[in-house]
Amino acid sequence: MPRKKLVIPAFKSEAEEAAWWEEHRAAVEAGLRAAIRERKTVSLNDVLAHARQKKELLPVTIRLASDDIATARRLANGKGIGYQTYIKLLLHDALQKEAGRQSRVTRK
Repeated sequence: MPRKKLVIPAFKSEAEEAAWWEEHRAAVEAGLRAAIRERKTVSLNDVLAHARQKKELLPVTIRLASDDIATARRLANGKGIGYQTYIKLLLHDALQKEAGRQSRVTRK
């Protein structure tokens, strides 16, 4: 009998997401074990190779206020990532949102 597919909902906060993952941990782990048995998993090397093919990364230098850098360091530390990675994620999200807005305006 096929397993019911686990649907990951959208979360309003990190706390809500953490609670959901904790509550569904056994189901997620069971799904991963089944995928591994059926050889439906992807290795980290495969993922990294795909990421390298997909995007060319270019170095950029910008000047930011020291207060902004301090805030980014603090927030990134709370998430367990580096501050430059955190700033890159924020910038990526902001660009995606703005691009979505621009495409909606152009279609009208």
